[in-house]
Amino acid sequence: MNVELLTINNLARAKEEIAKVGVSPVSVNIMAPKAVFRVIKVYGLPATAANILKQEMLSKGGEAAVHAGSVNCTQPSGDVILMGTLRQYRRVIKSLRIQPVGLPLLAEKLKVLLDDLEA
Repeated sequence: MNVELLTINNLARAKEEIAKVGVSPVSVNIMAPKAVFRVIKVYGLPATAANILKQEMLSKGGEAAVHAGSVNCTQPSGDVILMGTLRQYRRVIKSLRIQPVGLPLLAEKLKVLLDDLEA
C-alpha cells in the first residue's frame, strides 16, 4: 500500500484519475466536479450581497471569507474570497441567479470564469 498526492487542476484531469481506478462512466461524471477545488476572489461586493453569498456558499458546503464588518453591515463593501469545488460553485451559481443586489450578474461572472478555466 502506498499513498500519493494528486494535483487535479481541471475537470478533464479529475475524470481521467477517477476513471483510472475503475469507476463506472456514469459515476465518473458525478464525482469529477467534486475533485476540482477553486479559490476565487470577488472585489468590491456590497455587504448585503457578501452576506447572501457567504450563506449560499456555506449552504452548499463551500466557504466564503468576508470582512468582519460585513455581517452587521458596518463595512459597506469589501472583497470576498470564495473556496469550493466545481460542484459547489455550480449549485451556488444556480442559487445566485434568483437573488437580489447584483448577485445574478456575479453568478454569470463566476460561470464564465469557471468555464474559461475548463476550456
